[in-house]
Amino acid sequence: MKMDSKMTDEALLRLLGERLSGIRLARNLTQQHLAEQAGLGLRTVQRLELGAAATQLSGFIRVCRALGLVDNLEAFIPEPTVSPMAQLKQAGRKRQRATGKKAAVGTPKKWTWGEPA
Repeated sequence: MKMDSKMTDEALLRLLGERLSGIRLARNLTQQHLAEQAGLGLRTVQRLELGAAATQLSGFIRVCRALGLVDNLEAFIPEPTVSPMAQLKQAGRKRQRATGKKAAVGTPKKWTWGEPA
């Protein structure tokens, strides 16, 4: 089954767990052996393979590392791209934070005491 944005979170977690389980079985590893290689408890590996939502992302990464899948995470969450115009505007400056709203056009009027906000 292919992953898409129409799937629920639970369905995506279940599918990720099934894929991890399939890769583990193809490499002839038991859940216990994978847990030992990843430095996790057996129950954590079991919950990851079941798609349980309470598992931590660090456990997922450890299992991916033990299965040799860390390099594939680049395709999972690619680095954001910046448009050529935005690159010119930034001129080598790395963005530090998001404002949460679009930047105002023009200069804002300076507020002074006694004026309504």
